[in-house]
Amino acid sequence: MTFFAPFCIPFMVGAAVMFLTLAWKWGVWLWRLPRADKMRIVRGLPTRRTAEAVWEVVSESLLHRRIFRVNPLLGYMHMSLAFGWFLLIAVGWIETVAYLGFRYVPLQGHVFFKYFATGLEHKPAFDFAMDLLLLFVLSGVALAWAKRFRSRAMGLRRTTKHVPGDRVALSALWFVFPARLAAESATCALYGGGGFLTGSLGAWLADHVGVLPLMNFESAAWWFYSSCLGVFFVALPFSRYMHIFTEIPLIFLRRYGLRSGEKETSYDRFQTDACSRCGICIDPCQLQSVLGKDTVQSVYFLRDRRYGMLRRETADDCLMCGRCAVKCPVGIDLNTLRLNSRDTMRNVPDERRYGYFAGLDRSSGTGKVGYFAGCMTLLTPRTLSAMERVFGAAGEEVWWADREGGVCCGRPLKLAGETDSARRMMRYNTELFRKHGITTLVTSCPICLKVFREDYDLPGIEVLHHSEYIHRLLRTGRLAVAHGATRFTYHDPCELGRGSGIYDEPRAVIGAVGELLEPASTRENALCCGSSVANTAISDEGQLRIARAVGAELEATGAEVVVTACPLCKKALGRGVKAPVRDLAEVVADSLVHN
Repeated sequence: MTFFAPFCIPFMVGAAVMFLTLAWKWGVWLWRLPRADKMRIVRGLPTRRTAEAVWEVVSESLLHRRIFRVNPLLGYMHMSLAFGWFLLIAVGWIETVAYLGFRYVPLQGHVFFKYFATGLEHKPAFDFAMDLLLLFVLSGVALAWAKRFRSRAMGLRRTTKHVPGDRVALSALWFVFPARLAAESATCALYGGGGFLTGSLGAWLADHVGVLPLMNFESAAWWFYSSCLGVFFVALPFSRYMHIFTEIPLIFLRRYGLRSGEKETSYDRFQTDACSRCGICIDPCQLQSVLGKDTVQSVYFLRDRRYGMLRRETADDCLMCGRCAVKCPVGIDLNTLRLNSRDTMRNVPDERRYGYFAGLDRSSGTGKVGYFAGCMTLLTPRTLSAMERVFGAAGEEVWWADREGGVCCGRPLKLAGETDSARRMMRYNTELFRKHGITTLVTSCPICLKVFREDYDLPGIEVLHHSEYIHRLLRTGRLAVAHGATRFTYHDPCELGRGSGIYDEPRAVIGAVGELLEPASTRENALCCGSSVANTAISDEGQLRIARAVGAELEATGAEVVVTACPLCKKALGRGVKAPVRDLAEVVADSLVHN
């Protein structure tokens, strides 16, 4: 039996181009990894991390479990295409072995086996299984068509905009499996066999189409099927569908401990190319839902960065609230990629800019507990005054790092792309903390909290947000508060909730002083206040519109007071709601029981 026909050529060429391009891309990216990352891979290979990565590949790359959680219909669409195609390949190989035994069969022999096996005795079990899998995949194709033309029916307000390579690959993919159905059915019409799908359609063709037209149709169908595969394979490495073969190594590399950092590395390519452009990240974006901006979402940022056409406006116009990252089914570190893109575009090291740091120390007081207010807390003095009252009620001796002014934590500069200048600020503050011998560092600003925990080197110093600190004081009996009848609602700040995973402590504190009413969007799904220092492009009017949209949801709870735990959010929400907006520390300070 020979396994070649002229129509196989488009498929064979396409497969060769795809595999060679993938090998070249992977090879270059892996070769350019820092030595430390290469060693992490070597050390990780013989460990259980490899087995965990294999399971994640099955659950996410094939079954698409994360997409199912966000959108079951979209999850089924992706699973039917990915897992269904995988099963078609796997069962197809088993079918070949069942017919021919363990002999060498070239790749096209497996792919077009129904064409080459017409002279062999049919095995109805395989005919049924392959038809069932083909129907499974075709249902996904039908949903893909529906998603493109009626996205709202799939639970999406928007679908992604494609580059030309995406359109070529998508068009080819849309017709691959209908073409396979037509080709296999035509062959069944001429030679018999087939299952409930191809066999039934083949029988209908045999009854209604003459032999000569049917032979011409069969030839055309196999050519079309092969051509669709060939075009898709050639386009795949240069389109969104590169994610099919990039998400798999990304899962392994992530399990081995590789991460994107504040400077770009080749590991970032695995992340950018792993984006499927499914569009799930669009709907959570408040820049889209409130301001109608449709070109700056993470899916477009990753697309533009991948193809070398990223503009500063796209990189800068993002709240970096993390709402899209929570929904991302691939788990791409979207905010870090934004940050290192900004670093590449904007970082201007200049040692002279911050020469005034030398010898600067405006701190006051003494104590093992240090309090770093942060720039925004200094601009919301009631929060600072409330913390003074809390410390006093708890009998805490406090070292005040910046009550009289000081140096920024560095995160706003880092968010703007000025990484080297931010690092200089961080080194200064680190020296200051060590100089005064504190063991606990409390801050009211979630922005400061995140950078202290992630970017500072503070061994022996526990870093706490004031919500965590106050909760500890209440739990240990060092602070007494009166429980009242006031109804509060709580707004989760992005950097505190999604950024640092602190959700329960603020709610426990509010529950100690009054009644808590949750808004519709809460915890990991909480809305951004709109005034994020991460967005260097948004207008004041845009910030106000977002604040009002968030305020409307908070006021819908019927609460008397809106509480937040971020000074920046307090200022933003104060413009967007009619109800009073208080910091968590203020609420506690006003409820203190004085013995």
